[in-house]
Amino acid sequence: MNALAVEPITLKDKLTLIKVITNYALEYSDENWITGDFYNFRLSSVFQPVFSPIKGKIIGHAAYIRSESNGEIALLPWQIFALASKDTRLVELSHLCRAVHALNYFHKAAKQDLLFIDLHPHLLESVKDDHGRMFENFLSLIGVSTSRVVVEIPPVVNRNWKLLRRVIYNYRSRGYQIAANYSGSSNDWMTELGNLYPDIVSIQAGDLLRHKTADLLADSIHRFEATLSVKDIDTPEHVTTALQAGADYLQGNYLGKAERAIKTTIPPQLSEKFNAERWRRQISSVYQQHNGHYGSSGKCVHVR
Repeated sequence: MNALAVEPITLKDKLTLIKVITNYALEYSDENWITGDFYNFRLSSVFQPVFSPIKGKIIGHAAYIRSESNGEIALLPWQIFALASKDTRLVELSHLCRAVHALNYFHKAAKQDLLFIDLHPHLLESVKDDHGRMFENFLSLIGVSTSRVVVEIPPVVNRNWKLLRRVIYNYRSRGYQIAANYSGSSNDWMTELGNLYPDIVSIQAGDLLRHKTADLLADSIHRFEATLSVKDIDTPEHVTTALQAGADYLQGNYLGKAERAIKTTIPPQLSEKFNAERWRRQISSVYQQHNGHYGSSGKCVHVR
C-alpha cells in the first residue's frame, strides 16, 4: 500500500469542517445520518422516491423535514416553520433543513439522482434577490452541482406572477432545475407558465384526473420542453391516468412512502406498467416519425 495515499474524507470529517464554516447546528449519528437542532427539536430527513415510467427506474427523491423530541415525532413540517416567526429565523431554518437533506442524500444516492426540495412561500417573498445563493455555496462545499437539485415552487406563488418570474430566473441563473406547479384550468394557462421555461411542471394526481383534456395538457407541457411530473399518486387509478396522459415523473404514497431510507428499486406492482409504458412510447415515436416522412397517400414526403 502506498504510504502517501490520502484516505478519503468521511462524512463525519466533512461535517466537522462544515460546522466550522457555516455554524449550522448539525449532529452526526453512528448510522451515517445527519440531524439539525432547532430550538428543542431535532430535525431529520425523509425521502420519497420519484419514478420515471419511461426509464423504468427511480430518478431521484423528494426531501421532507421531520422533527423529534425525546425520540418521538414532535411537530409537523408546517408547525416547525411556524416557530420561525421572524424572517431571519425562517432563513436560518430553511438553510438548516436544506443542509440536513443534502448531507443525508448525496453521500448515499446514485451519482445522477436528483434531490427535490420544497421552497417556503414566505421565504420567497422575504428574500428579494439571490435566491439559492447560500445553498449553492453549501453544495459547492460538499462537492455537489446545483443541477442535481430540483427546487419546487409552491402553487401559492402562481398568484404573484412577478414573484414567480423572479424566483425562476434567480434559481435558473445558478444552475438549479425548476419545478413549477400547474394550477390552471385550461391549456392556455400552461402557455403563460411555459414562457417562463421551468424544467418540470408538476400537477396533483387528483387534479389531473379531473382535467378534461389531460393529454392536451401533457402535449402543451412537452411542447415547451418541460417534464410532466404527477404527484400525490395514491391509487392505481392515479397511476393509470398519469401514464395515459404521458407523465414523465410519478410520485406518491401508492408508489413509495417518504422514509428515512433511500429506496432504489421499483415496487413489483409497477414493473409491468412501466414496461408497457416504455413500449407504448416507443411505438408512438415510430408512428410519429412515419407520419413525418409519409403523406396520407403513403408516398414518401421529404421533410426539410
